[in-house]
Amino acid sequence: MEYDDLMRVALAEAELAIPHGDVPVGALVVVEGEVIASRHNERQLTTDPSAHAEVLAMRDACQRLGTWRLDNATLISTLEPCTMCAGVAVNARIQKVVFGAADLEAGALGSVYNFGVDPRLRHNFEVEHNVLGEECAETLKSFFVNLRSS
Repeated sequence: MEYDDLMRVALAEAELAIPHGDVPVGALVVVEGEVIASRHNERQLTTDPSAHAEVLAMRDACQRLGTWRLDNATLISTLEPCTMCAGVAVNARIQKVVFGAADLEAGALGSVYNFGVDPRLRHNFEVEHNVLGEECAETLKSFFVNLRSS
C-alpha cells in the first residue's frame, strides 16, 4: 500500500472518534506493508489524557508483536504527533512516522519541536509529512466548526 492509501485508512479510523466527542485523529502501525494496529483518539471516551490515537496504536502493535520494540514499523497519523506521541515513537524505536496535517501549536515532528531528528535523543527516525495533509486538516477543521456551532 502507498502512503496515500494508508492515510485514507487512518482518516476512516479518525472518523470513529467523532461519535464519542473525541478529536478525529486516526493512527496506524504498519509492518512490512500490513496494518497491524489501527486506533483513534479516545481521551473523552476513556477520560485518559494519554489516549491519543498514536499511543493506542503503538500499544496495540507492541502487544500484537510481543515486544516493546517497533524498529521495523511505520506509524501513520492524520495529525502531526505531539511531544507525548513522538516520545513514545522514540522509546518504541519506531522506524518512520508519516503524518498528514501539521500541528502548528503542539507538533513535535517539525512544527514546534523535532523529535524525529534530535541528536540528543537515543533514537531518531525518518519523518514524512503532509501526506493528504489538506484532507486531514479539513477533517479536523470540520469537527471544530461543528463543535462550536452546537
